[in-house]
Amino acid sequence: MRLILLGPPGAGKGTQAQRLVEEYGIPQLSTGDMLRAAVQAGTEVGKRAKAVMDAGELVSDAIVNAIVAERIDQPDCAKGFILDGYPRTLVQADAVEAMLAERGIALDTVIELVVDDKALVGRIVKRAEDAKAAGQPVRKDDNPEVFEERLREYYKKTAPLTGYYYAKGKLKTVDGMASIDAVTAEISKVLAAAAK
Repeated sequence: MRLILLGPPGAGKGTQAQRLVEEYGIPQLSTGDMLRAAVQAGTEVGKRAKAVMDAGELVSDAIVNAIVAERIDQPDCAKGFILDGYPRTLVQADAVEAMLAERGIALDTVIELVVDDKALVGRIVKRAEDAKAAGQPVRKDDNPEVFEERLREYYKKTAPLTGYYYAKGKLKTVDGMASIDAVTAEISKVLAAAAK
């Protein structure tokens, strides 16, 4: 099972990815985690990424693509994986296609969590309040101004991926505003249909 979760920040991708990890025993591949792991492991790509990050610059598509390629070659990805937060752009989506084709594998499906932007801002505010109440640190991006900027970035750069994957017949949409359990159930139906 190889899938991509799409949706704006706060749509619930991380929550659903964790449930999929438990259900299917496949890893969730987050580019942030992969970058940190490659830097810590001191791989060739990790060293390149570290140099760029140390200079305070954004890691290029080429480096991110190389890190993802390196990661999907790991044994725990043999049964599949969930790409979360990647690809973010059409250029990266093309890179994923090429990377998988080189390995003779394909994406099973792309699931977009469809949400209401105004409700998302409320969800983010609640997430921050819940973290504070539990005595946990509040994420830097869990404030409405920062979040709205991230949302604009998402629509500018990542939203075009929905058309890209729709045209390939891979895109399935799920109502991300439903309860967490209802979203999980809907994703399970999509995956069951994709496995046939």
